[in-house]
Order: sequence, then structure tokens, then C-alpha cells
Amino acid sequence: MSTMKFCRECNNILYPKEDRDNKILLYACRNCDHQEIADNNCVYRNEIHHAVGERTQVLQDVAADPTLPRTKSVRCSVCNHGEAVFFQATSRGEEGMTLFFVCCNPNCGNRWRD
Repeated sequence: MSTMKFCRECNNILYPKEDRDNKILLYACRNCDHQEIADNNCVYRNEIHHAVGERTQVLQDVAADPTLPRTKSVRCSVCNHGEAVFFQATSRGEEGMTLFFVCCNPNCGNRWRD
């Protein structure tokens, strides 16, 4: 991953710039005319690290997503609510898709798979 680079001439930040003729990535100063060839084509890398609690919250927020399909043909085993959101995803260590349900009761958020 590339780190922040600074101009050798005026010490301002160098910004990524494309040289379309030579098809290379440059770092250019916006204050003076200094440019240098990038040693790596990676300009930005976003690494996301989730805590265990964050993953749980994401699944509970799924119940409020209006774009996901809902069903009234299942009942939550925890609160007996009659509506759930469902989606397909791969399960850890398993091949194929699994059907997941999330209870639509805002006080419950129970999730189960079929």
C-alpha cells in the first residue's frame, strides 16, 4: 500500500495523477511542477476490521431494509412474531447457499436459517 508522499521541492502533498500517454501512475505536486513515478499502482486500500458486536448489529439492521423480501409464512421461535425478512448467503465452511431469516420485531432481531 502506498503511503502519503510529499514534494521534494516545496514539501506539499503529492497527489496521484495519470499519465495517459505513457500509461503510468505519477505523483504530482499541485503547488509546483514536481512529478515522480509511482513505485506502486495502489493508490488507496480500505481494510475493514469488524468486531463481533458489529456483525450482529448488521444482521439486526437487515430487518429494517425495505429492499429485502419479507414473508409472513414463518414464526419467530423466540417472540412468536409472524413476519421475517429473508435472504440467501453462503454459510461459513459450507458449499452452496443458505436461506437466512431475521425476525422483523424490533425488540427481538432473532435470526435463523432454513
